[in-house]
Amino acid sequence: MTLVGELVRSVPPESTQQVVGYPSLFLLVVLGSLVPVVPTGALVSSAAVVAFHHTAPFALLMVFAVASCAAFLGDVGLYALGRRGSHSPHGSRWLARLRGRAAPERLARAQHRLREHGVLVLVLSRLVPAGRIPVMLACLLAAMPLRRFIRGDLPACLAWAATYQLIGLLSGSLFRSAWQGVAMAIALTVVLGATPAVWRRIRPLRGEGGS
Repeated sequence: MTLVGELVRSVPPESTQQVVGYPSLFLLVVLGSLVPVVPTGALVSSAAVVAFHHTAPFALLMVFAVASCAAFLGDVGLYALGRRGSHSPHGSRWLARLRGRAAPERLARAQHRLREHGVLVLVLSRLVPAGRIPVMLACLLAAMPLRRFIRGDLPACLAWAATYQLIGLLSGSLFRSAWQGVAMAIALTVVLGATPAVWRRIRPLRGEGGS
């Protein structure tokens, strides 16, 4: 963490945010939306911590705008590729990759919730760790038009960016040094991301113990 702290202190805030920070955040969030291996939530929270500790005007607003726009463009791009996969052999690879990322039971739950609640499920899927891909795949299998997907995904991305920015603000307000806030933000996002998986493993054990 000392190395992280030295890096944060050694780079001028204005050049970091304007020349490197915002474009990097945008590209990484878009990439993380297309290929869900980049921890985009941790990136947004960390960027919010750095913005909180800097004095540049509208820095936090810029982080929110960049993160939400990048997430939206990534989601729409991935959904468009998935729709193409249902009509062409070349695009079918994207659809196959989406299927590979969604466990059958989670896909079944997503399809059930989509039938019951419609595009509202998109908002919740962005806030639940690992919930985005099963719901997106459910939308693809239901042949949801791109326009309808966009109407549901836009508020979902805004809510997602706001949530992780709030995590960053909370973490940044607890420490005087930016790198400490970044470390706290990353830790919180890791815990939030791991909690559903841990709960799914504990729940059957609790059921067996009570039987």
